[in-house]
Amino acid sequence: MRIKLKGLNKASKKLADGTKVTYYYAWRGGPRLEGSPGSPEFLASYSAAIEAEKRKAGNNLRALLDAFQDSHDFTDLADSTRADYRRHLRIIDAEYGDFPAAALEDRRTRGEFMAWRDRLAIKSRRQADYTFAVLKRVLSWSLDRGLASTNPCTNAGRVYRGGRSERIWTTVDEEAFYNKAPPHLHLALTLALWTGQRQGDLLALRWGDYDGTHIRLIQRKSIRKKTGNTGKRIVLPVGAPLKEKLDTLKPGERPKSQTVLLTERGTPWTGDGFRTSWGKACRKAGITGLTFHDLRGTAVTRLALAGATPPEIATFTGHSLRDISEILDAHYLNRDPRLAEAALRKLETG
Repeated sequence: MRIKLKGLNKASKKLADGTKVTYYYAWRGGPRLEGSPGSPEFLASYSAAIEAEKRKAGNNLRALLDAFQDSHDFTDLADSTRADYRRHLRIIDAEYGDFPAAALEDRRTRGEFMAWRDRLAIKSRRQADYTFAVLKRVLSWSLDRGLASTNPCTNAGRVYRGGRSERIWTTVDEEAFYNKAPPHLHLALTLALWTGQRQGDLLALRWGDYDGTHIRLIQRKSIRKKTGNTGKRIVLPVGAPLKEKLDTLKPGERPKSQTVLLTERGTPWTGDGFRTSWGKACRKAGITGLTFHDLRGTAVTRLALAGATPPEIATFTGHSLRDISEILDAHYLNRDPRLAEAALRKLETG
């Protein structure tokens, strides 16, 4: 009879003599197992690793939260994602840190956790879903490691039903921003609309990344320092409106290492500083309900309306094809009537 061991991880390595060997670990980042798969020695080694992790984790939810944060599943996340997780982990710990791990098996626990999510949703449904998703992730990790016997948060759905389908920057919003917002923020809007990149990547953009026709950047969110992943490299052709602005602002003596987007004082932005200034500029321009991140979706929408295919859009923005399909279907296009009209024209001329 074959026994399936949860969380088992394997890695192949070539030895100095050219021999290829496979090592097995109790979980990714966990201790290496002894013996060959299926052997008594192998099973005993796996059981010992699980028991040692259980003793380390203790017997309440706080111990599981701590163990998760020590794991590669957590440390391999992007810096910004880890920061978000820590904020939600603190919320979970404040409410359920002393919750007995054994009580996860109680059928009433699922109802308790969902009622707690409903209470959080009174303040923000989106954040309630995020906090609940982090708890679900921790318990799923604990279940795979044998530290928890069940995950009562699975298949719980969401309380936030809204999308960002209505949150698209229109040409009216764009013009209002250019007319009312401080000039030093204009380039940020143009860059976002004509590249579809995230705020962090645009704030890190340097003049050396622009060669007059293309922008080359590494998407910071895809960097995984712990695994050696250097990030997704994007090469973006620069459209005429963006090129005009960049060429105007780039005198020959400007250092290539200098960041493109600068504050009014000519210094590099911090993420928080940019968000604060951007929010003030939007309010001054009368733009409400829209964020800088919505410009990424707006760029996707405009590319689609211009006739770009999902593979073309994915290559341009750095999304995966699956993500592009989901974005176009559910989040950003909002069933724009111009798409229907374009489809009809293609049918008539096809």
